[in-house]
Amino acid sequence: MAHIRHGVLKAASVRLPSMTDPMHDNSDLSRQVSSGGVGRVKVLLPLPLAGAYDYRAPPGLLLAPGQFVTVPLGRRQATGVVWDNSLEEKEGAVSEDRLKDVIGVASALTLPRETRRLVDWVAGYTTAPLGAVLRMAMSVPTALDPPKPRIAYAIGEGGGDLPSDVRMTPARQRILALLRDGPPRTQADIVHETGVTAGVVKKLAEIGAILPVKLPVERTARQPDPDSAGPALSPPQRDAAATLIEKMDAFSVTLVDGVTGSGKTEVYFEAIAEALRRGRQALVLLPEIALGAQWLQRFEARFGARPTQWHSELTPVTRRAAWRAIAQGRARVVVGARSALFLPFPDLGLIVVDEEHDGAFKQEDGVAYHARDMAIVRAQIGGFPAILASATPSLETIVNVEADRYARVQLPTRHGGADLPDIHLIDLRADPPERQCWLSPPLRDALARTLAAEQQSLLFLNRRGYAPLTLCRACGHRLECPNCTAWLVEHRFRGRLQCHHCGLTSNRPDSCPACEAEGALVACGPGVERVAEEVMALFPDARMSVVTSDNMRNQSDAAEFIRTVSEHEVDILIGTQIVAKGHHFPNLTLVGVIDADLGLAGGDLRAAERTYQLLHQVAGRAGRAERPGAVYLQTYRPDHPVMQAMASGDRDGFLSAEAQARRVGHWPPFGRLAALIVSGRDEQAVDAVARELARRAPTRKDVRTLGPAPAPLAMLRGRHRRRLLLKTERGVAVPPLVRDWLARVKAPSTVRIQVDVDPYSFM
Repeated sequence: MAHIRHGVLKAASVRLPSMTDPMHDNSDLSRQVSSGGVGRVKVLLPLPLAGAYDYRAPPGLLLAPGQFVTVPLGRRQATGVVWDNSLEEKEGAVSEDRLKDVIGVASALTLPRETRRLVDWVAGYTTAPLGAVLRMAMSVPTALDPPKPRIAYAIGEGGGDLPSDVRMTPARQRILALLRDGPPRTQADIVHETGVTAGVVKKLAEIGAILPVKLPVERTARQPDPDSAGPALSPPQRDAAATLIEKMDAFSVTLVDGVTGSGKTEVYFEAIAEALRRGRQALVLLPEIALGAQWLQRFEARFGARPTQWHSELTPVTRRAAWRAIAQGRARVVVGARSALFLPFPDLGLIVVDEEHDGAFKQEDGVAYHARDMAIVRAQIGGFPAILASATPSLETIVNVEADRYARVQLPTRHGGADLPDIHLIDLRADPPERQCWLSPPLRDALARTLAAEQQSLLFLNRRGYAPLTLCRACGHRLECPNCTAWLVEHRFRGRLQCHHCGLTSNRPDSCPACEAEGALVACGPGVERVAEEVMALFPDARMSVVTSDNMRNQSDAAEFIRTVSEHEVDILIGTQIVAKGHHFPNLTLVGVIDADLGLAGGDLRAAERTYQLLHQVAGRAGRAERPGAVYLQTYRPDHPVMQAMASGDRDGFLSAEAQARRVGHWPPFGRLAALIVSGRDEQAVDAVARELARRAPTRKDVRTLGPAPAPLAMLRGRHRRRLLLKTERGVAVPPLVRDWLARVKAPSTVRIQVDVDPYSFM
């Protein structure tokens, strides 16, 4: 990787480790540098830089890899991590007289060796700047600062007696009684528990009736108990759990492959319990925060305490406390989104990736990585097991299982004896809905029967808002986002038009912006709001709820949603993919999919696989208890392999056919891909860079370059976008090939080239 200069500092090149190569000495302490002579250290900064900068450790300062240090950077100071220590002068290194001194150690915390190895590996594999990956591991800079001391109050030496000239009041008496009967409490706790004002507490402290005491700065939350009694496992669950526990001593990858409702979560809970018994930390990755509410309830019921959470919805204070608790080993189990993978676990002993097939594990902005794949790398670095769980495993995972790279345990039946739902295909060519309606007669009849039986229904449509397109019937003009190649989606319940890519919102105009025709704008196609409008007209007495990411933004929203459905305050639930997986509602017996063909459009190589996974997951919400379930799929393509696989329940046959189609074309997982996305506000400059990349593309028999071509989203957030796709055979090492390719092209600062190794989206 090219060296980057900043003043007199020089960046070190990034080394890409192999999956089995030990990169460092096992002991950071063995490589400390004390400058009785001169200590040259390399400090990596959480900035988009290619590597670490050389600094000098001043005399008497003992430094080791992983320590957070403060260093000068231009005219300011920055906090980074000691990435390498070496006393010897290296070829091309900055001369000794030009080195700048490390200012000091920034924190008593350190970045564990395994986390540093993961940063190295991810940067090498994704071709992202090493410092940009470090920034994900240093996502809470304030966590490096020691927390402020906590002051509490206890009864004074006189037992709380007041001086003779001080009157005892009811408020003072309540405070003294509280502290005599319990441990020291903070001022806030005293005020909350006694109902007094802060001034009363301060006055008692001034006269010595109560005394300030220092509490431990950081609280340790109640820890999960691995021996707390869990639910009774079925024989298949017990066998699967035993297999997972047998693999706890070394690196392995095991797929927990079970139908929806088979109890996969309870099985991997047993592996978490074993990790806790061994004194190790455990990490569970979930694809969406909305799945967390019910999962947390199940975890607490099993272990008697909640895990530490990590996701974007946490407050800054909570994120800071969680980061420190993880770094200090006080957080024993962590559940989080994909970014939790880069947290500084000092003793991680297990990673679980739940719903491993889910596309949400792929990050596409910034550093493009797949959390499932990097979780396996992290497990191999740490020498512990990784568990993948899914009812619809990805084709990549299935291929690895069949090649004996991954093990598999199977749960073929639902827990508690519940049956899988019956699947019905509704051919919309034979049973079309009425004009301007979206529910076919068979689905409407099924809804009526379910309501009459006092059971619940779910109508699924993976489109937010009221309508995906608004056009003028006078001139044909379509309301489009000015910043993106995308239509504005009407949200009628809020009276707004919105772009779901850049977030732009506007009022719905009364007349056409192009021809100014009044009342000519019409909604085209359905969104969940339009389906809700139809349901309200058909079943005015039914209690209905519309659930999308627009109104389920955090775990409190998710918890309230779960409560209302579980307590049967909702008869008909209408939602997008946020309700398609992970939820268990015993009284929900009917699932209707409004447009089962929706995901098959667009030409994505994974379109059929993704559509099958989504339909299978949403179908799995029906009939999860003693009442049988039914699923109705509305489709114009009942003969499509996805629809036939759903109707027959032949998942493995579908995956086998899908694998064969990709094997013939050398598409993943039987070939490799890397996407280059060129973007900028100047379209001509973007096109010029894209053409130069095409001209400089690798020329090998086992490599093919496609493009450049406008991306499907040719403009996003005001930036023009062009795509090139590198396609290789499976055995080709793609990252070095891409790095060499990029080194041959110099792009202006106004044009960005983003690399996505193993792309999942082609937008």
